[in-house]
Amino acid sequence: MRIHQKVEDPRSLYWCDRLGLLVWGELANACVFSPTAMTRLLREWTEVIERDYNHPCIVAWGPLNESWGVPNLPRDAAQRAYVQGLYHLTKALDPTRPAIGNDGWEHLVGDSYGIHDHSFDGAMLRERYSSPEAVERTLRAVPPGHHTMALPGYRRAGEPLMITECGGIGYRPEAGTTWFGYGTVASAQEFLARYREIVDAILDAPAIAGFCYTHLTDTGQETNGLLTQDREPKLDVAPIRAIATRPSAAIPADIIQEMQTTRGVTPFARAKETATSGI
Repeated sequence: MRIHQKVEDPRSLYWCDRLGLLVWGELANACVFSPTAMTRLLREWTEVIERDYNHPCIVAWGPLNESWGVPNLPRDAAQRAYVQGLYHLTKALDPTRPAIGNDGWEHLVGDSYGIHDHSFDGAMLRERYSSPEAVERTLRAVPPGHHTMALPGYRRAGEPLMITECGGIGYRPEAGTTWFGYGTVASAQEFLARYREIVDAILDAPAIAGFCYTHLTDTGQETNGLLTQDREPKLDVAPIRAIATRPSAAIPADIIQEMQTTRGVTPFARAKETATSGI
C-alpha cells in the first residue's frame, strides 16, 4: 500500500506491522521550490525516517511525487541536485530499504523505476509493457501521459520497473460533479470487467515487477476507489481479490510451482502466513 502524500499515524503503522500489510512511506510535497521549502521538507523527512525506521511494515521510501515542488527539473540544475540529494539522504538515514527520488516520471535516481500510467485500455497497457523491448520503446518514444520518463544523464541500470499508479475507475458522476477519477463505468459488472482488463494486462507483463492501483478508497477529490470514503465496497471484493492476487508473469515459474505444490499454498497466502506469524 502506497500511503500517498501523507505521513501515517504511528498507530496505523502499528496495525500494519501486526497485520502484515506492507506500505510505502511518503511525505506531503511542497507546492514551490525555494530555500524555505527545501529546508522544511528536509527537516521533516529526516524526522519521519528516524521516527518510523523500526516499523517493519515500511518497505520503501518515496519522498517526492510527480515533480511536485520541483517543477523545472529538466532545466534547473539546482532542482535536480535537490532530488538527488534527497534520495542520498534517505539512503544514508536508512540503507536497508529501497528509495526513489521522484516517483512517476522525470527520473534522476532511485532503486526502482516508478511509472504512473492511468490508461483505461488493457490493450494499450499490453502494447506498452508486454516485453522488455516494448517497455524501452514506451519509455523512449511514447511515454504515458506525455511526460518525460527519464531526464538526460539517467539510464536504467537494472532497477525494477513498477507501475506505481494505475487504474482509477469511478462510477459515472452525477450532473455537476467536476472530478471523479480517470475513467468511468455505469455498473458494478462493468467496473469489475474494466478492473480485470487493466490488472490482467499488468500481471501478464514479465517486465513489470509491481503495481499500485489508484485508489483503495475514495479520497474526496478523487472518487475512484475500490471502496467509498466510508469504507463500503463498491462491488463484491472476492473477485477483486482473486484478480489481484494471481501470480505475476514477472515471478519465475519454478518459484510459483514450488510454493503451490511443495508448500501447498499460493504465494499470496504464504506471504500472509509469514507476515502474521511474526517471522
